Amino acid sequence: DLSGSITTPDVKLNLGGDFIKESTATTFLRQRGYGWLLEVEDDDPEDNKPLLEELDIDLKDIYYKIRCVLMPMPSLGFNRQVVRDNPDFWGPLAVVLFFSMISLYGQFKVVSWIITIWIFGSLTIFLLARVLGGEVAYGQVLGVIGYSLLPLIVIAPVLLVVGSFEVVSTLIKLFGVFWAAYSAASLLVGEEFNTKKPLLIYPIFLLYIYFLSLYTGV
Repeated sequence: DLSGSITTPDVKLNLGGDFIKESTATTFLRQRGYGWLLEVEDDDPEDNKPLLEELDIDLKDIYYKIRCVLMPMPSLGFNRQVVRDNPDFWGPLAVVLFFSMISLYGQFKVVSWIITIWIFGSLTIFLLARVLGGEVAYGQVLGVIGYSLLPLIVIAPVLLVVGSFEVVSTLIKLFGVFWAAYSAASLLVGEEFNTKKPLLIYPIFLLYIYFLSLYTGV
């Protein structure tokens, strides 16, 4: 005559010096070979990156490129070739969007049109540069054309102040277009073009005149 009782085994895990009692269900799964269901993967350091790093956005790099475009004189000591040699997408896109927002005094319907001109205008400059024998990538052209809209953004508030003075306003517009075109052309038109430089500088100049016309409505 056998009698008695079966008690639940008291199984403990040593986790960092602290003993934690396992539940009956946990013990049952481990005894049946299903302990892998209870395993928890360690966090991957790659999943904990900041959002800006995930999107490949370097604010310091963008700020440096903005300074290179706004101050294109070689005597200032900026390594301006970084705008061309190390192209990015988010910086030029931010500049183009900002220019779109201030164009036509906040009429947001122009935003999509300016972005379209930026993309296809850069494509035209890229194709022309390659036909003329230049070694330049489309991403480089896209970045340079986008960043070089900054001079037009700088003159925008000035035009609001002197808009009633036609002669002064025209001079400021010409100054802004030449400033933007010079910033872009000095980066895109290299020595490889030799005597063909005007064939590339002229369409760049026309492109920024068109950008300015989208802002002023002229």
